[in-house]
Parts: sequence; C-alpha cells; structure tokens
Amino acid sequence: MHVVRDPAQFPYLGNAVVTSGTFDGVHLGHQKILHRLLKVGQQHGGPTVVITFWPHPRLVLGPPPSHPELLELRLLNTLAERETKLRDFGIDYLLIIPFTKEFASWTSEEFIQKILLDTVGTQRLVIGYDHRFGKNREGGFDYLHQHADRYGMRVEEIPREDVDAVGVSSTRIRRALESGDVATANRYLGYAYPFTGIVVKGQQLGRTIGYPTANIQCSEPLKLIPARGVYAVRATTAAGTTHPAMLNIGIRPTVGGNLAETVEAHLLDFDGDLYDQLLTVEFVARLRDEQKFNGLDALKAQLALDAEAARQQLG
Repeated sequence: MHVVRDPAQFPYLGNAVVTSGTFDGVHLGHQKILHRLLKVGQQHGGPTVVITFWPHPRLVLGPPPSHPELLELRLLNTLAERETKLRDFGIDYLLIIPFTKEFASWTSEEFIQKILLDTVGTQRLVIGYDHRFGKNREGGFDYLHQHADRYGMRVEEIPREDVDAVGVSSTRIRRALESGDVATANRYLGYAYPFTGIVVKGQQLGRTIGYPTANIQCSEPLKLIPARGVYAVRATTAAGTTHPAMLNIGIRPTVGGNLAETVEAHLLDFDGDLYDQLLTVEFVARLRDEQKFNGLDALKAQLALDAEAARQQLG
C-alpha cells in the first residue's frame, strides 16, 4: 500500500476507485465499505484509494451540540494502527489529508474538484449512507449523484441496512471499552483491540514477587485505554514473537496511594529484556476489577489465579 501524507505528492491515477472517511477503528461497519471498494476495483480494473484525515476532524472542530460524545474524544486507532489495518485489507493507496481549520472551510464542491478529481483522478466513489463532506457537512450522496455526469464520476452508496445490519459504530465501541467490555468491543471491531507503546522502567516491584511486568507507555496521548482492571491479552514484541499475557490497568492500590495509572503486562512463559522496545497487546478478555489486597503475599496468590485464568481465556 502506498501511503501519501501530502495531497500535492499524490500520483494522479485517472481511474481510481475511492472512498473517504475518518475510519477510526476500521470496524465492521467500515469493513463493509472496504469490501465493496475492493470488489468495485476488481470489477473495473482501477486502483483502490482510501482518503482519510489526521488529526480526527472533531479534534479540530469540536463535536456538534447534537453529538452523543460531548466529552473529550479518545481514538480507537493511532494513525499507524489505521494504516496497518488498511494495508492488511489490500488497499492500493492511502491518502492522509492534514485536517486543518482551513481545509474544514472548503465547500463540498472544492473537495470534489481539488481532491477527488484533480488530485486523485476518481472514476468511481464508494461511500457509506451517512457520509458527509465539505463545509458544514453540506455534501453527501444526493449531491454527488445529481452532479455525477458533470464530474464524470460514478457514485455508489452503501445502503443503510447493509451498514446498520452489523449494529456497530465507533461510539458503541468506545463505550464498551470504557466500561471494560472488551468482548463486545472486539465483536464490533472484528478483531482484538490493540494497544502499542514503548516499554519503560517502572518501580520493578513485580519482579520481586515473581511477576515481572512491562510498563507500556503509548506515544499517542488520545489513544483510548480500556477501563481499569485485569485482562487476558496477547503480547507481540518488536521481534515479532507473540506470547500469552495478563495485563493490569490501574493505580496499583496494594502498593501505595496516589500512584499514577499505568498499563503493565506480564508475559507468561517469557524471559527477556523488553525495555525501550515497542510492545503491542491485544485485549482478549477482562478477568476482574483492580483490587486492593492485604499485602504482597495476597497479591501474589491472586496473580497466580489470574495467570491461570488468562491461559484458559487465551487457549
């Protein structure tokens, strides 16, 4: 997949099959659109292009008053994770448009002419039923369909019933993760929710009780961290090896008070140095709430139970 971060550097294609959107999560609803994009590309022999935006438009403009998420936005995907998911789908080109207030002021006509036609060379456009674009979200399928002949572009809308059939939205996934319900989030995503970060040094208390942990620090401050608790996860190291693991998100109340929240994973059956390396964990199941135990011995006994529960969940 060719990734282009500057529209001025995008190679004009002339016969491109295109879709656009934020695609945060690349969830099952998004995947409906991507599957159709690939099929249309195969039928008509055109390269497939996904146009997306960074940062997320709502981080620049803020949510409209009617939007259900009036709190600070948390992202399901970092930009790197979004790229990986789209690459795995087999998309040919990814155009990442820097989303600024100046770009947000473009009319729908400007977006169509400058990006879809002059930059990419769109011949066929595939969009979801609720896709809007241009200043004040003025553009949509009806507008595109009415002017398709003038643009020399065919437009296809994924019907509402096709997208809604999977019962998924980025908002529902965020709410599930915020409550610790990773099973529901994974079902909506179509894959296990990932979290990637650099392993940094912590208090190193875990190694003193036989459960050394990797303290994972994400470089994207807006990445959504699931609710506090203990989880069964799969951990993949920078070397590409994957290990069963258990992970704690929380403030470690047994150790002390007023500690900062951390994300710490104990890789089962692993012995090695992970400091300063990237580590990716995929959330599989929630095991329990974070608890305060009566001393380190009680904590160690519970960790043994957690390890066994994690093994069972991970098969």
